[in-house]
Amino acid sequence: MVFTLTSGAFDDGGQIPARYTCEGEDVSPPLAWSGAPPATKSYALIVDDPDAPDPDNPRMTWVHWIVFNLPPDSEGLGEAVEQMPGDGAQGVNDWKRADYGGPCPPIGRHRYFHKLYALDAVLSGLSQPTKDELTEAMQGHVLAEVQLVGTYEKTE
Repeated sequence: MVFTLTSGAFDDGGQIPARYTCEGEDVSPPLAWSGAPPATKSYALIVDDPDAPDPDNPRMTWVHWIVFNLPPDSEGLGEAVEQMPGDGAQGVNDWKRADYGGPCPPIGRHRYFHKLYALDAVLSGLSQPTKDELTEAMQGHVLAEVQLVGTYEKTE
């Protein structure tokens, strides 16, 4: 079985609807996954934008959302999720918040990578990790990875 990540709100490579951005309600989009390896013990999700601040001159990757320790029987996250399933928890994004922060590009059309990792362990010792801390904790535990890319450009 192939590990897949999809959203009912946008297609891979497609535009993220304004509802999920700073120009809308800024709520998380629905995500669904399937086909993870049988040895999966948890999932981690990182949503980031490698085009910041300007896609013609990117200088950093802006982290929008970090989620980890999602249970192995989970099949996705609902729209505007507030409570993570099981022992799922959120890390600190680049707004210094442990929640979802939607696309809000200052200039141009940016790409938003939703990267889902199937892990062979439940990660311990983490309390609101940054992307770097989560990435370090996942070292040696990634069984499979899949990504979904959405784009967004402000209308104003």
